[in-house]
Amino acid sequence: MADSSFDIVSKVERQEVDNALNQAAKEISQRYDFKGVGASISWSGDKILMEANSEDRVNAVLDVFQSKLIKRGISLKALDAGEPQLSGKEYKIFASIEEGISQDNAKKVAKIIRDEGPKGVKAQVQGDELRVSSKSRDDLQSIIALLKGKDFDFAIQFVNYR
Repeated sequence: MADSSFDIVSKVERQEVDNALNQAAKEISQRYDFKGVGASISWSGDKILMEANSEDRVNAVLDVFQSKLIKRGISLKALDAGEPQLSGKEYKIFASIEEGISQDNAKKVAKIIRDEGPKGVKAQVQGDELRVSSKSRDDLQSIIALLKGKDFDFAIQFVNYR
């Protein structure tokens, strides 16, 4: 019998991020507390740019965007938002969406699987994802439960379960 396996990835649906950004932009344009403060949110290349005329307002724009991401099922661990920076008379925050598991993070996850998981489960790093394989599907289920219980500083999803 062949080994069963699944992949651990850190991917974000770009369309969902785009939808969350559009919803946030619409709410910002309509909300009374954002009138006349130059508040906006938009794509700037592959980064997200949030602007307003005060530090509090630009943080409120970020808060609105985060709430829209949560409603769309996107983990906030994938959002890497910088600190508010003064640029002329405007405060700006640049944020990016982090995808892929770095080599260091993949090694941490593989070590947890080796140390705390059932015997006979193998984890291999493949680029920016991690393949976990075992003869027993029950072992794979227990690995998924184990990893869901851990609190990583990056978002993980389980795909290609075979």
